[in-house]
Amino acid sequence: MIWLLARRNLTTAPWRTAFLMLGFSMGVAVMIVLLSIGEALLDQAKDEKLVGGGTITVLPEGVDVEVLKTGGLGGLFFSIDHARFIDRQLLAAPRLRDVVSAAAPQVEGKLLYLRTADGRERPVRASADIPSLTAAVGAAPDVAAGRWVDDDADREWHAPTAAELRAEIDHFHAVPAAAHGDPSWAEWHYFNVISPDRRQWAFVSFILAGAVGDSTRPWGGQVLVTLHEQGRPARRFTGTIAPRAIRYSTSSADLTLGTSAVTVQPNGDYAVRADAREDGTGAPLSLRLTVSPAPGAYFPGATVTSGVVSGYVVPALRAEASGQLCVGGACRTYDHVQAYHDHNWGVWRGVTWEWGAARAGPYTFLYGRVQPPDSVASLQPLFLYLVDSSGFVALFRPRTITYEDARTTVVGGRRIRTPAHAEMADIRGDDTVRIALDIEDASASDTRGSGAERGEGLASRALDRPYFVQMKGTATISGRIRGTPLAGTGAGFFETYR
Repeated sequence: MIWLLARRNLTTAPWRTAFLMLGFSMGVAVMIVLLSIGEALLDQAKDEKLVGGGTITVLPEGVDVEVLKTGGLGGLFFSIDHARFIDRQLLAAPRLRDVVSAAAPQVEGKLLYLRTADGRERPVRASADIPSLTAAVGAAPDVAAGRWVDDDADREWHAPTAAELRAEIDHFHAVPAAAHGDPSWAEWHYFNVISPDRRQWAFVSFILAGAVGDSTRPWGGQVLVTLHEQGRPARRFTGTIAPRAIRYSTSSADLTLGTSAVTVQPNGDYAVRADAREDGTGAPLSLRLTVSPAPGAYFPGATVTSGVVSGYVVPALRAEASGQLCVGGACRTYDHVQAYHDHNWGVWRGVTWEWGAARAGPYTFLYGRVQPPDSVASLQPLFLYLVDSSGFVALFRPRTITYEDARTTVVGGRRIRTPAHAEMADIRGDDTVRIALDIEDASASDTRGSGAERGEGLASRALDRPYFVQMKGTATISGRIRGTPLAGTGAGFFETYR
């Protein structure tokens, strides 16, 4: 009877029957899929490779969890760049204490190769974590014997002292193989300070350049100090140091160039000592400063990989400086004035950049873009990095910075147009930012000569825009982040090319 009814229904209403059969089939298929997904979720929840405690697992965008579990080709070189910074300034940051009770970095089942005493290599899987943090998220193992506690390396990874943080991000580098033989290789500490009335400021660079550390090829050091006073020509002081009087370290920020030096103190402050003579007059300069970085106000570093070997970190994005600067018998005293420190290394032939750092009320920001010589036709977005008293706030990517070239600067008897005003802006979801720069003073160097500021004149760079412009001015920030309005104005320094 059932088959008879089915045949007659199919012959009398074939389209309706087909539609009902299709709907029934789709329902069955959806049920099968849902049951399969539920079973997969249950299996993964029981998978020891995914059980790490806590309630949220944070992974880089685009990472396939199954690849991590099975060790597929896409997971061979899996890593999280700047993992320490992410842990300290994002996941475990004071700003998130109301929503994050604990954060624990963990490595599960990483493929390593163990070389034994007899020279044989064996593939092994290794895991790692920080005991106290893993326990805090409820994933501590049952210890059958011995003690499972943090050691000094665990503490330094998660909560370094100020001096340990400086050594981690501000150390010097061996010349990499990709830069061997390139005379434009340079590495330097850079500091700037500005008087409270913003009418006097100084740029201080401690530079290594050439085939650094190679006894068979030329290299050396330079101390470079430029003193600026608004509306007056800059005064330039230099000192050249032979390799035998240079001391640097690939595990420390300390640097000695003859009688000049940068030394990190146990509390993380920088003791800055510079001795140089004025170009032309020979007047002696003596600088003695203590630069104290604000906690959490640092940029962990960035590299340019598009055909350019370079790196850049800012250990002291917001800092204060105290000390004395003397030229001849005239001395200037600094007492907790605004200061800044960064560290650069790399090769610079044909490279230009946009750069700036400023305070804006409770905020301090850094922006920049490095433009390799082979990418003139496709400008990269800038980065805009923002911090406050609690550390990192946000990262924006403005497409461009718009300049109004309404100033005139004289370089070697030639007048060039330089910025009087600049603006940049970006929107990231509900967050917005706008930066306005008002330039109060500008100086320029011809990079086709020798010894231009910030180390880039140590080798001819053949730039299409050869004039390197350094500016001092005020910065104003506006916008909104996570519903909180941004507002502030303060002093800063900015760089571009013309």
